[in-house]
Amino acid sequence: MSVIIRDKKVSDLTAGELKSLIRETIYELIDPDYGLVLRPEVEEALRKSVESKERIHVEKVAEELGLKW
Repeated sequence: MSVIIRDKKVSDLTAGELKSLIRETIYELIDPDYGLVLRPEVEEALRKSVESKERIHVEKVAEELGLKW
């Protein structure tokens, strides 16, 4: 649920609008990506990755990224 309230005073909000505004603000603080939508191709790639039995060891990933392990 996304609440769009522009140029409105807090005193003019209904209790429901205020609760929604607070809830949305908390979600955004906890998760900066809240409300963003994945592109379909990224969503499909993630789905395939989760379903795949192939696993890569963390050491190999670190090595490929040039990180010390």
